[in-house]
Amino acid sequence: MNPQGGQYLNKAAVFSSLGAARLSQLALGCSVVAMVSHSAGYSGGSYGVFCMAVWCACFGMTTVVFFLDATRLHACLPVSWDNLTVAFAALATLMYVTASVVYPVYFVRAECAYAGCEVRNFRIAVTVCSIAGSLAYGAEVILSRAKPGRVVGYMATVSGLLKVVQGFVACIIFGALANGTEYSRHVATIYCVVVYAVCFAMTTVVVILTVSGRTGCLKLPFDRFVVVYTLMAVLLYLSASVVWPVFCFDRKYGSPERPSTCPRGRCPWDSKVVVAVFSFVNLALYVADLVYSQRIRFVTQQPRV
Repeated sequence: MNPQGGQYLNKAAVFSSLGAARLSQLALGCSVVAMVSHSAGYSGGSYGVFCMAVWCACFGMTTVVFFLDATRLHACLPVSWDNLTVAFAALATLMYVTASVVYPVYFVRAECAYAGCEVRNFRIAVTVCSIAGSLAYGAEVILSRAKPGRVVGYMATVSGLLKVVQGFVACIIFGALANGTEYSRHVATIYCVVVYAVCFAMTTVVVILTVSGRTGCLKLPFDRFVVVYTLMAVLLYLSASVVWPVFCFDRKYGSPERPSTCPRGRCPWDSKVVVAVFSFVNLALYVADLVYSQRIRFVTQQPRV
């Protein structure tokens, strides 16, 4: 028996505020997956599959994070652990919030079905646990984020967290574009799609470089790279936020009003509105990111080997 063996386990992974948040995430995630599989159900279209995929993926990733943190094995990984965990927690918060809205909208009804109220009650319980899970992941983000006088990874700063939100909003835009927006009809709207794709790709690169601890591999300082890229994204999104509504809702190119014959849930006009709204949302996020990027001090982190 190794007398030093106890040091291999990290007690803070359990007996700390951060550990309590992750244990709550595991408990709530397990409860949601169990109830959906047992009785609540998720069949009935892509929305249910999406919600179940979110809950399973987050539960699986949280299990891995908790295990690696408790056993200290994360030190063997070529990643920046703090950046990885806070980025995942921020993304999980957004995914859980989305599932917590989508699932009750499509699966919870006020009246009971012919089989009784058991299924409805399970679905309500799933919604409540999903909302609580969102709070648990949000608590981890709050506990991990940057505070005055505390040295943390880039992803724990406001600018780093905004990168996660920007990527998530871009995914919403791509989802709307795939829902029959007819963007290929005009060169201008194709340009907008290219803008969304380029900005999303660059945001993904920034997150990957930070999480992998490879920011020092750039030929220019990481802080300058982030500021220059963010300024470029602001200008690109500003142009797309102007061009997209003009070529989708102006009478010369599109329709300013929703067609009466447009089917609910598969209406190109609705998807165009979603793209327009979230284009402005991401523009605001990039502007805020540019402002905060001027106020933080960057610490280049190398991966642990």
